[in-house]
Amino acid sequence: MCGIVGYVGDEQAAPILLTGLSKLEYRGYDSAGIAVRNEATDKIAIVKAKGRLKTLIEKTDGGSAVPGTCGIGHTRWATHGEPSETNAHPHCTDDKSVVLVHNGIIENYQELKAKLFRSGYTFYSQTDTEVAVKLVDYYYKKTGTPLEAISRAMLRIRGSYAFGVIFKDYPGKLFAARKDSPLIIGKSENGSLIASDVPAILDQTRRVYYIGNLEIAELSRDEIHFYNIDREEIEKDVVEIQWDAAAAEKGGYEHFMLKEIHEQPKAVQDTIGAYVKEGHIDFSETGLTDEKLASLKRIYIIACGSAYHVGMVGKYVIESMAKIPVEVDVASEFRYRDPILVEDSMVVIISQSGETADSLAALRLAKDRNVPVLSVVNVVGSSIARESDYTLYTYAGPEISVATTKAYSTQLIAMYLLAIQSAFVQGKLEEGNVTRLLAEMETLPDKISRVLDDKERIQWFASKYANAHDIFFIGRGIDYAISMEGSLKMKEISYIHSEAYAAGELKHGTISLVEDGTLVIGVMTQKDLFEKTLSNMVEVKSRGAYLMGLTSYGNYSIEDTADFSVYVPKTEKYFTTSLAIVPLQLMGYYVSVAKGLDVDKPRNLAKSVTVE
Repeated sequence: MCGIVGYVGDEQAAPILLTGLSKLEYRGYDSAGIAVRNEATDKIAIVKAKGRLKTLIEKTDGGSAVPGTCGIGHTRWATHGEPSETNAHPHCTDDKSVVLVHNGIIENYQELKAKLFRSGYTFYSQTDTEVAVKLVDYYYKKTGTPLEAISRAMLRIRGSYAFGVIFKDYPGKLFAARKDSPLIIGKSENGSLIASDVPAILDQTRRVYYIGNLEIAELSRDEIHFYNIDREEIEKDVVEIQWDAAAAEKGGYEHFMLKEIHEQPKAVQDTIGAYVKEGHIDFSETGLTDEKLASLKRIYIIACGSAYHVGMVGKYVIESMAKIPVEVDVASEFRYRDPILVEDSMVVIISQSGETADSLAALRLAKDRNVPVLSVVNVVGSSIARESDYTLYTYAGPEISVATTKAYSTQLIAMYLLAIQSAFVQGKLEEGNVTRLLAEMETLPDKISRVLDDKERIQWFASKYANAHDIFFIGRGIDYAISMEGSLKMKEISYIHSEAYAAGELKHGTISLVEDGTLVIGVMTQKDLFEKTLSNMVEVKSRGAYLMGLTSYGNYSIEDTADFSVYVPKTEKYFTTSLAIVPLQLMGYYVSVAKGLDVDKPRNLAKSVTVE
């Protein structure tokens, strides 16, 4: 849940580290720090600050106060120890002979700490990372070589980690290692870099290497060497990043979230275009064959957060179109419930980052049980992508705001495509219907743009409810799945208590929470369920609720019941989520802005959950 960067080369390291950390602050913003080796004094300076990165930038005068051409940096999302300058990274040995930054969780750190206590080590922080750096130092004193010290420490550590390490005795060298936490290695014309995510180094290079699990990298100005856990050198292929660096900037928008909401038409179009060729779905890029889809008797969709809500939509669409039973699980529950996985089934993992810890663990469980895995991910070369049997990349581009928008929308397209092709190869959908559905899908980008044109009305309404204490979202079928995502958007960035309920469940207890003035948002895009949900809205209105209705153009009778109505263009019933979610994204965004909150970096949250 943290972000790490590192640089060794010809240029001053601190400004590069701070710029990189600014691109990673979505991963954590409780505290930040850098460590830079000053070649003139042969000393390593460590500067840390509690709070947002701007405090560290001011403390180091934009990096100019910390000279040197080799360093590491970290922005923290606290797991072990409260947010404080003491607990902030980098961490070091007492003599600063070894300095380390870490993203992940060391599960057996108490056990290792006790061992190091017995060996004479003392500890100044509450973190598991200080244990890691002193464990590396313990083995460094025994072996005398950084490579062996790191590899032996890795063998003792249980948990997840991405390390960046510098040794005082090895000037001009930077070491990195990983297990289950994301880490990339970059090579520029004037040096070498490490980072937790691509945007952190896009301004320096597009040439990156993906370091695998239990691997180590040794970086210098001119060379990068990779080793396995046995310290045997291994070869890596360089990957050219296709993202434009400008895609990771705000581009004139007030917040990344608003920019990414407006990028949804293009992201959706790019994802459709990647897999729909001349009126047919082409999954050859994913490795998934028609024969495999034709053999499926059950699908398990596993995800977390917004990706789980995509999975819920996927269940409705796949079961309705292809008549294949679908189970949807929260990844953190799936991995611990001893799931029963039947023959001729497939697991689908949905993850924007491709590094979500619980989803990665679920993937490995499925592989252990010989069930093939299709991953739907946005980050090329991510852990989930590399370990899957089939990979369906979405084309959202870099998503910086913690609250997902465009990645969610591209994941929906992946579910639609999977449903259509599965239905076709299993004989549940005729070719003419496939053509019709694909033609309608290709109208979605334009229709999303039309929804965005109505944003001023939504902004006006959001400003009226910025001080709400409770907001409830209700719907049935796909509309319930839409409500779940709308509710999550509201609570995660506005801090308003918000819940989504299946509309038919209101009378089973939930309606007791409704009182005068409570905002209830009813989602009614499904023609067959419109009247049912409308009757539920009448029920809550009679208890004093203030109603917002979200439906398709033509359903104007809603205005007899709702106090405020939002309409989206008509589309195929399976695709309504792609349109109906946009007003709810805007609603959450504008409520947060009206409250003066940090939309892109909501409290206590991080973009990529790479720890349990």
